[in-house]
Amino acid sequence: MRNRTIIPALLALLVSAGCAKQEQATYDKQSGYIENFISTQMGKDATATLTRNGGAYRLTLHDTLDPTRDSLAWGQRVSLYYGCFTLTSASLSTSNLVATNFKELAAQAKWDTSDESRFQLDTITLDASLVPGLADGLAGVQPQDEGYILFTGKYGYGKNEKGTIPALSALVYYILIDEILPNE
Repeated sequence: MRNRTIIPALLALLVSAGCAKQEQATYDKQSGYIENFISTQMGKDATATLTRNGGAYRLTLHDTLDPTRDSLAWGQRVSLYYGCFTLTSASLSTSNLVATNFKELAAQAKWDTSDESRFQLDTITLDASLVPGLADGLAGVQPQDEGYILFTGKYGYGKNEKGTIPALSALVYYILIDEILPNE
């Protein structure tokens, strides 16, 4: 009778370990895509800078890091334009665009752009309501920064689907920071 409870438990443990290995292999593959994307972009722009914070990379294009400008800190708000893509290779495709408030990106992806209210600056707070990768990537941005925040599915929605974002998806946010807003 004891073997009847041990065997199913062992099988469940083996299946769980196999799923964890498969999930890690997916994240490893995504890390390779991210590294290749970053390498390609940095080759195109000699002034680009790369920052790693937690589980995210931030690639700032045309970096003009200025210690006199505000940097986004935990609990502060930021106004920005963004485009969110799933990353399924070492390059971005408008077919992988899942959310944006950039009218130009939406048009490139052949989305309906007739509702102007969808294409306004968005204001978000750097806090725990954001997925960890986005929060890590936004920390330290400055007004007028433009670039990409990249992270594997481990720092995104993990095993969960979110709207049109499949489970285990690596995400890339193209961002254009307008301003850091004063605390209310």
